[in-house]
Amino acid sequence: MFPLTSEEKAFLLRLARHSIQSSLAKQRAAPPAEIPARLKEPAGVFVTLHNGEELRGCVGYVEGRLALYQAAMQAASAAALEDPRFPPVRPAELPQLEVEISVLSPCQPIAASDVQVGVHGLMITQGQARGLLLPQVPVEHQWSREQFLEETCRKAGLPPDAWKHGARIEAFTAEVFGENSY
Repeated sequence: MFPLTSEEKAFLLRLARHSIQSSLAKQRAAPPAEIPARLKEPAGVFVTLHNGEELRGCVGYVEGRLALYQAAMQAASAAALEDPRFPPVRPAELPQLEVEISVLSPCQPIAASDVQVGVHGLMITQGQARGLLLPQVPVEHQWSREQFLEETCRKAGLPPDAWKHGARIEAFTAEVFGENSY
């Protein structure tokens, strides 16, 4: 799937924004008739919404169970309306929102010592608890590898050192692009 072309990225960003606009208008977004072939392939994807420097929502799918375009549409709507950390986006906010899309590679087990900040996203699982952080998060916060592992454990609701005590560590890469890229 990687790398996406500029046209495919622009298509996904337009589709995500259209999905958000439709959801805010309480309408169901219909995909365009013509969809680039590669965007019909299954892929994991997260859609992140920012209002200025503030996170406004982030929802996605780790595994590629839907076609990328469908997953991006659903994740965009959910990021705007269903992220439990934030109130739903209001229509008046839409002009200020920036849409960012992260298309994920499949998760693979990784040793903590092999985690590379700025390259890998992480998913840490122990029992029913699971936390995920995208590759751009530790870079934005200037975290070390150990801080990245600890914060992913916290995201899962686990003790920060769970990665040292049997939690499963998996890594993925992501192709990240946003509306400010175009």
